[in-house]
Amino acid sequence: MRRANILLVLLVVACSCLGQDSYRFRIVSYNVENLFDYQHDSLKNDYEFLPDATRHWDYHKYHKKLDDLGRVIIATGEWTPPALVGLCEVENEHCLTDLTEHSLLKEAGYRYAMTNSPDQRGIDVALLYQREVFKPICIKTYRVPPLTKQKNATRDILHVTGELPNHSLLDVFVCHLPSRSGGEKESEPYRILAAGVLMQAVDSLLQDRKKAQVVIMGDFNDYYNNRSVAEVVGAKPVITLKANKQELYHLLAAKEKALKDYASYRYRGKWDSLDHLIVNGRLLRQKGSFHILSTNDAFLVKADVFSAEFLLEEDERYGGKMPFRTYSGMKYKGGFSDHLPIYADFILKY
Repeated sequence: MRRANILLVLLVVACSCLGQDSYRFRIVSYNVENLFDYQHDSLKNDYEFLPDATRHWDYHKYHKKLDDLGRVIIATGEWTPPALVGLCEVENEHCLTDLTEHSLLKEAGYRYAMTNSPDQRGIDVALLYQREVFKPICIKTYRVPPLTKQKNATRDILHVTGELPNHSLLDVFVCHLPSRSGGEKESEPYRILAAGVLMQAVDSLLQDRKKAQVVIMGDFNDYYNNRSVAEVVGAKPVITLKANKQELYHLLAAKEKALKDYASYRYRGKWDSLDHLIVNGRLLRQKGSFHILSTNDAFLVKADVFSAEFLLEEDERYGGKMPFRTYSGMKYKGGFSDHLPIYADFILKY
């Protein structure tokens, strides 16, 4: 009862900020950097995240990370729990249960859906959702086949179809494409293959449902101008809100292209974004009952990287700031993640 009352108050506050018949619907994508529990799964290669392993991962570090991630998620929502949160690098359901029920998020009322991938390390993707504004009616996963016998299996793609309070449907895809291990060019074909699996599902959805509303998010391990995102997914920068309803648009690409050091990830002193938020054109149009929040600036839409000061630390090697991560190599730092969250705001009209 206490949790339901808190959620009702938050909903009333959010609605009052936008008008009595509207609700700010924030969607967040966040790679949480190795959210592992501290117990061994005999079917997975999780040995480095055990108490007696090199990292000395234990109960206290695990629960500190859970509370830290809860703090980040609530802060990214500007102290109102975001409606949807896509997560990358989560080991299992145990981690999600602890995150939603035994961390600082316990009063937020999140439920979750996740994949059960054949990834060798056991990491998966997940979607946290507020059931009051997003009610799942179908959960699917899509498997990405190994490119060759030498390639390890990668993460499944999560697809959740949910009903919104205005009775329209929202289809959410959460992805974590294959890593750049072995080199960017050498590993690129595997990401292109995974992006192709994603697009088979998205294209089928857009053809079957004329009023489809699609959000794609996650860590693609590629940048907005790499082939997997720009060509296979075909995500275009937002340059107008009068978009083609069936085409896909990248909500942050224009900012990333225009602004120096504007990104969610830093590697060897260079900021770039591996994390993406992509929608179909229907969600850019301002006349619908569910659409992106527009802005008066050159970038047109309310989408951003959440780069609060507490998520950053000094980069001692290259200078400047970098994400405050949990580990640097094998050295425990006690931070949050090597990625920053990204988010977009939508208007839900009742």
